[in-house]
Amino acid sequence: MIKKLLFLLVISLISVSATSQTELPSQQFWNTLKAHCGKSYQGVLEEPKEDEAFGGKQLTMHVRFCNENEIRIPFFVGDDKSRTWILTMNDGIISLKHDHRHEDGSEDEVNFYGGTASNAGKANIQFFPADVHTQQMIPGAATNVWWITVDETSFTYNLRRLGTDRLFTVVMDLTNPIETPGAPWGSED
Repeated sequence: MIKKLLFLLVISLISVSATSQTELPSQQFWNTLKAHCGKSYQGVLEEPKEDEAFGGKQLTMHVRFCNENEIRIPFFVGDDKSRTWILTMNDGIISLKHDHRHEDGSEDEVNFYGGTASNAGKANIQFFPADVHTQQMIPGAATNVWWITVDETSFTYNLRRLGTDRLFTVVMDLTNPIETPGAPWGSED
């Protein structure tokens, strides 16, 4: 009887230990992204190739700020330093917001739109359907879904507007860090 109780106790402890060591896929995604903190990378516009605002311009991301609950990634399009992707982690669920600034640092009137993952996703991909704030601010974006993938070689930022042909994809090369660019517009340092 005592051997059986000891056996059950050991199994319980092993089970608890294994459970506490297993990370959610969202946490694995987060940790992979945090490993790039402080680094900058260049990329290319994959879709739509003919986009006037992004096509043919140098695209740069800088994983500038990371802590336990927030990652800030300025995304520069040529000399335009107006965009920052803000990822936040809350109870194993990641949200994506877009911070848009004017050159003087003031907020754009269309700002902090994005979405929150509906689940923990996968270790290499997170989906962000448009949230209520986004739907109210930009009615046409009510069907937006953003997703980010990250692995050893690349980071992709994607946008699909469901029910339309709208698709936007930027692929950043994580194998070749570049010199860190200046601060994004509106940054205090």
